[in-house]
Amino acid sequence: MSYVALYRKFRPDNFKDVKGQEHIVTTLKNQITADRVGHAYLFCGTRGTGKTTVAKLFAKTVNCENPVDGNPCGVCPSCKAIAAGASMSVIEIDAASNNGVDNIREIIDEVAFAPADGKYKVYIIDEVHMLSIGAFNALLKTLEEPPSYCIFILATTDPQKVPITILSRCQRYDFHRITVDTITDRLEELTSIENVSVEPRALRYIAKVADGSMRDALSLLDQCIAFHFGETLTFDMVLNVLGAVDTAVFSDLFRMVYKQDVLGCLSILEKAVMSGRELNQFVLDFTWYLRNILIVQTTENASDILDISSENLERLVEEAGMCDTQIVMRYIRVFSELSNSMRYASQKRIMVEMALIKLCKPQMERMDDSLLDRIRVLEEKLENGVCVTNNQAVTVSSNAVADYPKRELPKALPEDLKGIVDNWSRVVGSATMLFRTDFKKAYPSLDESNHLKLVTHDGLAYNHLSDVDSKDYIKNLLQEMTGKDVDFTVELLPEDGSKDGLNPNLLAFQNINIDIVTDNSIKEDEYV
Repeated sequence: MSYVALYRKFRPDNFKDVKGQEHIVTTLKNQITADRVGHAYLFCGTRGTGKTTVAKLFAKTVNCENPVDGNPCGVCPSCKAIAAGASMSVIEIDAASNNGVDNIREIIDEVAFAPADGKYKVYIIDEVHMLSIGAFNALLKTLEEPPSYCIFILATTDPQKVPITILSRCQRYDFHRITVDTITDRLEELTSIENVSVEPRALRYIAKVADGSMRDALSLLDQCIAFHFGETLTFDMVLNVLGAVDTAVFSDLFRMVYKQDVLGCLSILEKAVMSGRELNQFVLDFTWYLRNILIVQTTENASDILDISSENLERLVEEAGMCDTQIVMRYIRVFSELSNSMRYASQKRIMVEMALIKLCKPQMERMDDSLLDRIRVLEEKLENGVCVTNNQAVTVSSNAVADYPKRELPKALPEDLKGIVDNWSRVVGSATMLFRTDFKKAYPSLDESNHLKLVTHDGLAYNHLSDVDSKDYIKNLLQEMTGKDVDFTVELLPEDGSKDGLNPNLLAFQNINIDIVTDNSIKEDEYV
């Protein structure tokens, strides 16, 4: 006999073997026991959570000749025929490929005939949301008032696409994602039956990757057993087969990102790619790892939420204390956007590399959440004695400054100073954020002696620009622009708004925000 996949071989044949859906199993068993069976059911839930399995068990039980405590006996002719798929009383329909009006009309015609064997005729329509609008409309009347011997069970992974007129005619049951613990226990039970030696850690990782789907977990286990047939299935073997990455790798990657070590990040990615890791899974797993760090940062009892070992939890606690919550949220945002854009990308590795570089270089972004990371980097550089300029960072030491010969520059000529006045926007654009704010509140002016003045009406800006260190910074900025030694003074605009002795360009600057009068009745001599 040919090999049967694990998820088919161990499909539950009674309700007690259905895992993780006790709320549904109990309700259906009580209905059968009390003889209160409904005529239409809607089973909703993600893939592999047991919708079709429970539907078949329900169909088998209502037609069983000798049910036991709400479970099918499994030995009567009806149970055997349904288990073999040969029963005329249980009809399975795949709505993905039979979604037209004509397909539904065939069902309506068949409903008129009583079941040839068994008590009920059960129609199981899988992926019912794939039916066309016309097919749904054709089904409405029959679904609302079927014959007493007819039961409809509709299964779907997307109930939002099912019309409300259909939903209102059905008893709805939502199948939950199965927990990691439940899936792990089931895998341990099945590997024991199959005499397969496997590490508990490996089973737990398979259960986690299955993402709440028992069928996916059994398929992944089947794949791993086949690849390492006859061997003890270890955690590393599972990682190798599934193209996954150990948690320690994500810890190293996070620390490299936080240190802004681009080369280190790309080296880790290179190792993952060369070892055959799947990049989509790599991105998802790292996003999940960042999510765990965020949970540790924002909750008191993270161990109650995170399903990880104490060793990994200690590492997460250490990393959570390294950085601010907003920075981790920025990391999650960047990788979540990456996950969405990678779905149809052809150059996935390049996209992952770009995302890692973006994390390491927050100045590349203009998003608000990147500002905190940029400030953090600047503070760390300043604490380490690094002078940060516009394009580079230079380590400063007192001895080096004292020994470095100052370059003598020629004095700026009047035409150089006039160039500064005419091109003040260039000076503002090349300044740091702090100076840029104050520069926007000031304006350059030349007096009668062609002496450069920075005039401002803002007291705080005047205090800052008049500071000795600030004047040195401005002087260096003007020297870089002109290549000349530029002298200047900072003056505060009189509070009374006096404009005497000021450059006409400054007058224009001051009046940018004047009120505009639109009343035509105003006299000309009232204009300012």
